[in-house]
Amino acid sequence: MFAGIDEVDWASMEHAYGPADDVPGLLRGLASADPAVRESALDGMYGAVHHQGDVYACTLACIPFLFELAVDPDVQDRGSVVELLTSIGGFDLDEDDEDEIDEDEIEGAANYAMAAAAVTAGAGVFFELIADEDPGVRLAAPLALATLHRHPVRVLALLRERLPVEADEEVRLALVEAAGRVALRHRPLAGRVAEWLSLLAAQAYAPGLRLAALAQLARCAPDVLPGDVVPVVSGLLGELRSTTGMPPDARAEAEARTGAEAGTDTGAGAVTGVEAGPPPGAGPSPGAGPSPDAGPSPDAESETTPDSEPDAESCTGGKTPVVEQAPPTLVGQFRALSAEEYVGRSAPWTADLLRTLHVGLDDRVNDRTALLTDQLRSPDRWQRIDAVRMSGGLIRAWRGSYDGLVRLVGEQLADPEPRLSDAASHVLEELFGLAAPAADALAARLAADPGAWVKEWASGPPGLGSTVKALARLGDARAVPALAAALEQPEVPHDVGYAIGHLGAAAAPLAEALRRRLGEVGLDEGAYDRASPLLSGLTGLRAGEAAPEVLRVLRGAPEYRGEWLRTAALRALGSFGPAADCAVPELRALIRRPGTVAATEAADALWAVAGDADAVLPVLIEGLRTEHVHDRRTAAAALGRLGPHALVVAPRLRALLEHDELWLRVDAAIALWEVSGRTEETVPVLLAAWEKNRHVRVRVAECLARMGPAGAGSGAAHVLRAELVSVRRHNAMDGGYGSHDTYEDERLLALCRQALHGKTGRGTRA
Repeated sequence: MFAGIDEVDWASMEHAYGPADDVPGLLRGLASADPAVRESALDGMYGAVHHQGDVYACTLACIPFLFELAVDPDVQDRGSVVELLTSIGGFDLDEDDEDEIDEDEIEGAANYAMAAAAVTAGAGVFFELIADEDPGVRLAAPLALATLHRHPVRVLALLRERLPVEADEEVRLALVEAAGRVALRHRPLAGRVAEWLSLLAAQAYAPGLRLAALAQLARCAPDVLPGDVVPVVSGLLGELRSTTGMPPDARAEAEARTGAEAGTDTGAGAVTGVEAGPPPGAGPSPGAGPSPDAGPSPDAESETTPDSEPDAESCTGGKTPVVEQAPPTLVGQFRALSAEEYVGRSAPWTADLLRTLHVGLDDRVNDRTALLTDQLRSPDRWQRIDAVRMSGGLIRAWRGSYDGLVRLVGEQLADPEPRLSDAASHVLEELFGLAAPAADALAARLAADPGAWVKEWASGPPGLGSTVKALARLGDARAVPALAAALEQPEVPHDVGYAIGHLGAAAAPLAEALRRRLGEVGLDEGAYDRASPLLSGLTGLRAGEAAPEVLRVLRGAPEYRGEWLRTAALRALGSFGPAADCAVPELRALIRRPGTVAATEAADALWAVAGDADAVLPVLIEGLRTEHVHDRRTAAAALGRLGPHALVVAPRLRALLEHDELWLRVDAAIALWEVSGRTEETVPVLLAAWEKNRHVRVRVAECLARMGPAGAGSGAAHVLRAELVSVRRHNAMDGGYGSHDTYEDERLLALCRQALHGKTGRGTRA
């Protein structure tokens, strides 16, 4: 093995962290008999040689040696090597990607292409590995074939041939998943794959296999799914629950929920007589180390391993020896998390299958909601945990009627299993107003667990617990006692101010505590971190009585993050309006340096406090001329707040409608309408931005709503109605999301309705 490895000039190559002369050691580590060495080597391969999916020259040089490892039966954890080869060779560069490649990316794109060619050229070995004695290899081989082999018809035939003789449940699921991958990569075969999957889903196979077939059908041929897919899937989940016994405590809980004996399982077990492990790709391969289902028993901390000393303390005179441990690898941490997540589940792969099914169901929101509703009523706590998490994913990405679903998520807050109740509170935290059906459940959880009001972290400032945030974001006054307690903490939670802002007048009793704590903030390098949550809360309350304390911060802002601190202080003073008249001299002093962001922000605050247009207008005009786009946007927004008092700047704002920066064009258009009251020039700019960048839509809709009802045949009415009939949230992203995405999208919908039918604002609509 590894013939010629030392002849490769590894030192002339680089990986993500420098010279690649350590790569031979990593490759040899993958062949080690020591599991820790293998894990460290695999971590190095993913962390440096194939960092975040990148392919370097040294990655290409590794491919022949990785194939050697994959086919050597004496090597352990070969399934991980097969997965690594699949990742290295499985990158697809489509025509759109090729068109977007710039000069700096040419080498990387060439490496991807060479990696795909090299791994594909050797993919024939996976035909043999699909029947390997090691179940971990058999688990990885189907997807490798489906991803890499040049002859998908042969691959599909092998998958069908292999399924009846494969005994391992997880490998059988991997065979079905691979068929779905073939259909997605080779669309002419989709009909053939769908026909086979439909047979698997309809016939008397094990419920897990039928569920896998339905999940892959949803991915590659959703139109072929049975019309009654929801009751079918619900029935399969029930069959999965009934295949194993439930521990006594879980059974009692299920009986209390359903009023009848429930045969579900929250303990380890098998689905079809085969030990179940983690879902494909989520943890150690079967046979390549302990399965997560074989994780620590409840008494594991008191047990000893065969190699451990029976009583370390008695052998060392009462002193516990210090044992050096290797630093944890990312691969090891991932496996540990997977083990923790899946231990105790009878069918840990069920969650992945259901996620795949939901992705395939896509915009069939009613079906997905009905399926999740059924899962949330399951006597199986694990199915409810999965359903809570998937409910969050559904609501974040798709618009719909979710009251019943949210109410069921709220019911999970009372469950004694912390993973379930915590999952529910985290989902509700991100729903803002949509969490209203769970308000009473949130309040009950809040009252029952004061210890969770504030969350301490190993590093960084504390934060509010998710239940507190969820209730506050509803504007529910029952969150006020928790926020009051948070304000008495030695270190105020960093997000307390934002929570207070959502409560409005209900949080008015907190103003005095905010003011007191702000007065205690030392104006040193840590001032911003300590003062910003307090300033945010005072801004949300418009607590003008705190103007002296805010003014102290404004005057004494330190150099470190001082600009951020001044911005927060000026924003607070502006929100106080005339109640902050004690700050007028300081604000007038700050505007004497026009052209700076501090002068622009001070002018904005001075207008809000004193209404002195003559003093602030020249400063804001100068702000429009600054070099930085952000500063010009700040000036444009401030000029808009002056309204007709700033009509003289209309030509300057009009000139910005052609600027290269989209957000500046939008801010200038809004300000132009606010100062002139005319829409002929501004609405087309706003609608063009709406189509070009979805993230600007809330800002545009705010302006359109203030303009008044859109005419029935206008361009504005067209885009507003199109937004309202869309099922997909405007800011939904594949593979990521923001904590305020749902809030922003619901706000957009409300603004669209208001713009079509709501209040009349200043000006005339073009």
